[in-house]
Amino acid sequence: MSSTKLFLNELLFTFKRMKESPLSIAGLAIVTFYICLAIAAPILAPPQPGRDPYIMPSYGISPIPRPPSKEAIWGTTEGQYDLYYGCIWGTRTAFRTGIITTIAVVILGIIIGSIAGYFGGKVDEIIMRITDIFYAIPTIVLAMAIVVLLGVGLDNVIKALIIVGWPTYARLMRAEILRIKNEDYVEAAKAVGCSNFRILVKHVLPNAIYPVLIMGSMNIGNTVLAASALSFLGLGSPAGYADWGSLISLSRNWILGLPGNPLAFWHTYTIPGLFIFTFVLGWNLLGDAFRDMLDPLIRRR
Repeated sequence: MSSTKLFLNELLFTFKRMKESPLSIAGLAIVTFYICLAIAAPILAPPQPGRDPYIMPSYGISPIPRPPSKEAIWGTTEGQYDLYYGCIWGTRTAFRTGIITTIAVVILGIIIGSIAGYFGGKVDEIIMRITDIFYAIPTIVLAMAIVVLLGVGLDNVIKALIIVGWPTYARLMRAEILRIKNEDYVEAAKAVGCSNFRILVKHVLPNAIYPVLIMGSMNIGNTVLAASALSFLGLGSPAGYADWGSLISLSRNWILGLPGNPLAFWHTYTIPGLFIFTFVLGWNLLGDAFRDMLDPLIRRR
């Protein structure tokens, strides 16, 4: 069977497996919806000319949020920021944070984990002890400390999440390398004189990389959730920046509503909360689908 025909058969089988899982379809639909939303943001919420599109328009200086109206169809937050505009453009912020962070930690995890697992010895010992140091500190606490050290801002939140995120991927990659590096085909490659680099890249990595990629796809949503938590704590985006975590942070003083009307400001936290919830849910469901499609241990079950 030709390689092209084999590839097409595997692709068809992949789509067949995906169609058999309604939750996978739901995850793909949710993520696709948010991709379309991010692409269409300039159309759905046109930015003001000459202004940073990620800065939400403000309709006054009053600290009291306003309910939905013709001027602001989803209402305003504390400081009169347009909630609709913030949620739409916040989609782009979420993709930027989630994808950049995940790509960076996956690459770092693959490189560091491969070096530790393949070469072993003192190299492995040093790398694993460094990862143990990272694991000794709660992730969100360490990320907060790094952001404070680097300075408040979304870019520094991304850097902090990369710094605290790579050890998990490195450990997983190391475990897979340790499992595979003693296989017969690896020993055969050593016997014919292949270099360590060639063996690692051509024979070991292609068979060890799938769990890391699957974890990465499942953790995009969790990364956005962590970034939103840091923004909620005031360590992420600046005031007025289109970010879901910042929007919820602006609503924290109004969660209890008014005396006799606890739902007076429901829109300020419910709407951005739904955006975060469905975005994370979509990536988690899609990550499960990737696991079923890519993991060779369960793919043919």
